[in-house]
Amino acid sequence: MAGGKLISVVDDDDSMRDALVALFRSIGYDTRGFASAEAFLACDDLERFSCTITDIQMPGMSGIELKQHLDERHSTMPVIMITARSDPELKERAISVGAAYFLRKPFETAMLVDCLEKTLEG
Repeated sequence: MAGGKLISVVDDDDSMRDALVALFRSIGYDTRGFASAEAFLACDDLERFSCTITDIQMPGMSGIELKQHLDERHSTMPVIMITARSDPELKERAISVGAAYFLRKPFETAMLVDCLEKTLEG
């Protein structure tokens, strides 16, 4: 495990979630995937996660709402937000709620890995 860090990937798109989980595992991170923000928030060991990578647009709770719920729980877990939508306001909203990084799909794998590593370094 890369420095004992546990990463969560929250995305309703099965193929994207599975690809990101596989990517982070391939570089040594313990990684768990969740199909929704609600499923992630319901897990019993939230405090173990070092970082969350979440899609913004999902059925039910959005990635932005997920970050707000984590803040309400006084979580300091950094959140990286990704989206396929091109709305200019999305980036502003994501940054305003405290996203560590904001990436638009499609993005380079190396860019996401770099964002994760910089986030984990603090």
